[in-house]
Amino acid sequence: MLHVHQSALFFRLNDEDTWCSSSSESNISSDDEIDDPTFQDTLCSSSSESDDEIEDPTSFVDNERDDEQPSPSTTPTKSRQRPTRRGCGRSPIRSRSPVQSGQPHLRCDPWKTERDPDTAPQPSRFTPRRTPGPQVNMHSVHSPMDLFKLYFTTATMRTLCKNTNKRAAKNMALGFKYQWTDVGVEELYQFLGLLLYTSLVSLSSIQDYWKRNHLMSVPFPQTVMTRDRFRSLMWNIHLSDPDEDEINDQKKGTPEYDKLFRVKPLMDDIRIACQAHYHPRKEVAVDERMVATRAKTGMTQYLKDKPTKWGIKLFVLAESRSGYTLNFNVYKGKSHTASVHGLAYDAVMNLIQPSHLGTGYHIYMDNFYTSPKLFLRLASMKFGACGTYRDKMTVKGCPRDRANALNPQSKRGTVRWIREDSLVFVKWMDTREVSICSTIHPAFSGDTVKRRIKDGDGLWSVKDIPCPTPIIAYNKNMGGVDLSDQLLQYYSTRRRTARWYRTLFMHFVDMATTNAYILHCEISNTKQEKSMTHKNFLTEMVSQLCGVDQTGVRIRRSTDHVPVAIMVNTDKEDKATQGRKSCRRCNEVDQTRKLTPWKCKACDVALCLILDRNCFEEWHKDQPLQPLQPLEPSELSQPLEPLRPSGSEKEPHTMEMQDPLCSPLSRS
Repeated sequence: MLHVHQSALFFRLNDEDTWCSSSSESNISSDDEIDDPTFQDTLCSSSSESDDEIEDPTSFVDNERDDEQPSPSTTPTKSRQRPTRRGCGRSPIRSRSPVQSGQPHLRCDPWKTERDPDTAPQPSRFTPRRTPGPQVNMHSVHSPMDLFKLYFTTATMRTLCKNTNKRAAKNMALGFKYQWTDVGVEELYQFLGLLLYTSLVSLSSIQDYWKRNHLMSVPFPQTVMTRDRFRSLMWNIHLSDPDEDEINDQKKGTPEYDKLFRVKPLMDDIRIACQAHYHPRKEVAVDERMVATRAKTGMTQYLKDKPTKWGIKLFVLAESRSGYTLNFNVYKGKSHTASVHGLAYDAVMNLIQPSHLGTGYHIYMDNFYTSPKLFLRLASMKFGACGTYRDKMTVKGCPRDRANALNPQSKRGTVRWIREDSLVFVKWMDTREVSICSTIHPAFSGDTVKRRIKDGDGLWSVKDIPCPTPIIAYNKNMGGVDLSDQLLQYYSTRRRTARWYRTLFMHFVDMATTNAYILHCEISNTKQEKSMTHKNFLTEMVSQLCGVDQTGVRIRRSTDHVPVAIMVNTDKEDKATQGRKSCRRCNEVDQTRKLTPWKCKACDVALCLILDRNCFEEWHKDQPLQPLQPLEPSELSQPLEPLRPSGSEKEPHTMEMQDPLCSPLSRS
């Protein structure tokens, strides 16, 4: 390799450090090449070894980056031959500069115990972009339906109606045998209300909710909507534009194809609403969530350790304290392009948005995501991180094969830790060994936990054993996504369907109702009021969405909703110009400015009322019902509309099932 004259180097060893220099009289020739990057370190490693022989090459620290492959180790010899030169270029000499940010600087320090003091790094200041908590007017009264409409807004429902009507028109053109009339916003809210009702009252199939003269009959659904209308809405509900779906389908097999195109409009609206109406506190958690389905979509995953093993996987960011879903991403499956840092790294970075959240947050995650590279990156963004890691798997940057490590004979409560700059790696022996990494906490602060331990006589007793600080914080704050999943499963609208995007649609409905309930609890706590139970909250929401009172009686619209003139006392010569305002619906829906002399008496909103434009009627279709008086009992017995095939004289309810889209729904 390299011939170094013994007189060209001298070593000096003192009590504090070892340093080396080269003689200015005999420098290394420019023709010499360095093929082994650790050879330079070897020259300065120890004064007890010979100048041109390395006895223990493992005692030196290699400063190469984690993402580079280490050079193969070879047995050193006293004679180093110059390698054959290839071309005119020289072999690069590896830099001995400090390790770059984003990579841990690993040392060979032994594991320390709980008796060794440790000091955590100075945490970043917690500076959220907004005041943590609900981002709504706290002085107003918010009904359950008002909170639900923060996520399923009128604009979102108009998009759903438009796409659903287009999808139904295509199905009718294909010859599907069911009646269809275009759905409006008010009717779609009633459909969602009945869908939520099925989560409160569980029956085996959709048809059972409309059974009559039966032991298991329930009278409420038929007062809102007929069975066939509900089923036709469920079969045709569509989240994206069907015409654009066909264009996207033509791109299958190419990187431009979007697997989530059919759910993207609603998914984006729900994600934006989740971030807009709530700001989290300091502790948040990242974890996976499974939406149960076995559909062959290319996105369906199998996770053996999850309660729901088959389904579509979501990466979720939730607040640790309340379980509020802050952000989420649907996993599409294997990407066409390879990830630079890995799936887990990208999943966390896509969920964390400093421009929206702020800085100083503490993020908790499990061993699927934890890596020193990710933690150091989050630390550079002023985010703290804490998470378990897989000790038996190769994780770049995690300490391995160090002295004084835990072993199977270690006593319960034994603690080992190593600090490397801002990272602290902690091992704790409970019933089994637990490994955790943190950039927030000290290794051990004297905390203890209670455990049942059997003594030498075979008797069980409760004892206090030491527990590391990161593990106590992890157990306290990691359950945000699990709490959210728990609330989602209490009253879920999920049903077996023939289309995977309807499964995600029902999950988005569950997510909206759960976040709305969490908002209700947070608002009630702020006002120091008692909040409703989860069941009572959903019951109230169903009654408001379906337009009934708590007894299930339908409610009429108020007679105050009538058109009146904006200005009555107007001179004859000014009638054509004065007393006119811009139509609210034209501004919001058509993005145009139309002047009208009419307004709604109850809503006090200017609306067009002319022969070719009746904004008054369209506006009130999108507004919630106003209670006035219940209908008479004779008005409630409405017969179910028979489902008659078009162009034939078949008996009612003899529908031809020609496509999975028309298959009856049943609870999975």
